[in-house]
Amino acid sequence: MNSAEQLPDNDFDADFEGDLTADPLAPIELQLSKSDCGERLDKVVARMVPQFSRGRLQSWIEEGHITVDGKPAKVRATVYGDEKVLVNPQPAPEDVAFAPEDVPLDIVFEDDNLLVINKPAGLVVHPGAGNWSGTMLNGLLFRWPQLGGVPRAGIVHRLDKDTSGLMVVGKDLPTQTDLVRQLQSRTVKRVYWCIVWGTPRMSGTIDASMGRDQKDRVKMAVSTSMGSKPAITHYQRLAEGVLDGRPVSLVQCRLETGRTHQIRVHMAHLGFSLIGDQVYGKQHMASVFPRQALQARRLGLVHPVTGQQVEWLVPLADDFKELMERAGIEEPDESVLSAAAAEHGEYEDYDIYDDEFDDE
Repeated sequence: MNSAEQLPDNDFDADFEGDLTADPLAPIELQLSKSDCGERLDKVVARMVPQFSRGRLQSWIEEGHITVDGKPAKVRATVYGDEKVLVNPQPAPEDVAFAPEDVPLDIVFEDDNLLVINKPAGLVVHPGAGNWSGTMLNGLLFRWPQLGGVPRAGIVHRLDKDTSGLMVVGKDLPTQTDLVRQLQSRTVKRVYWCIVWGTPRMSGTIDASMGRDQKDRVKMAVSTSMGSKPAITHYQRLAEGVLDGRPVSLVQCRLETGRTHQIRVHMAHLGFSLIGDQVYGKQHMASVFPRQALQARRLGLVHPVTGQQVEWLVPLADDFKELMERAGIEEPDESVLSAAAAEHGEYEDYDIYDDEFDDE
């Protein structure tokens, strides 16, 4: 039984068999009473086993985990009285959120202390509402069981589900702690590429505080209201192209801060939303690409054990590269990237793993 829920003092007009302090997934047998006649089955069962929500019980009925007199129950079934009901509890999604799962992971680098992963678009980093399984964390626990002893399986920052690119994981607590400190001190170097609608100026800095959108709490927005936090993005236009008759640009970004959806919100604030962005872009323009065109391309940090400066660069994701080709954008050569680096200096960002912080 959930410790937050208490059994009411109701004197149920039925016999309850089963110890609520025992195995929470043990089958529960219920003997219905004549006084229940005429009521809906799900309502009666919910009253008799209040440790489970009515919604969860309805799901179990639909999935065949509740039977009446040995036959599969129906959600809208009417009770006649004297039926025997068998409830076979199932684990809630959140109960198995941190279970090991064989989730494919693209390992860019591994040693005794570090993992660097090239996360594909579509992969959720950490279990949460609507995504309790099949996440990167589940895959980490499957391949490296020892990460079960490290907070968040060693994850220190994250990328949004539909953003591809580099992430670093600490394989032990001292390494994870060191990585977090590097993120806090803004010494981690990270470069993002995105493709936006329009043609922004060659380079610039967006200094605009951000907070939750007051009209849609799922979204973030540029805001000066109470609770908003400083947000600074430096950007450099690398190339231009045309997509569906509209000008588009390849842009390189670095974050001085790391607010949720920062690049997406800031570029949209300037009037140059990311191609494919279903949340911050214009709906009629978002359908040309199935996700936001954003990739964490380059990652650099000080190795927590050796003290050496290490850096990784991953190829563009296939869909990102195909989008560039559609727009007639060629991948910039190293001289262009070096010029961009000289323009803005070190690629610093602030990407602490926290509900208030994301990598883009």
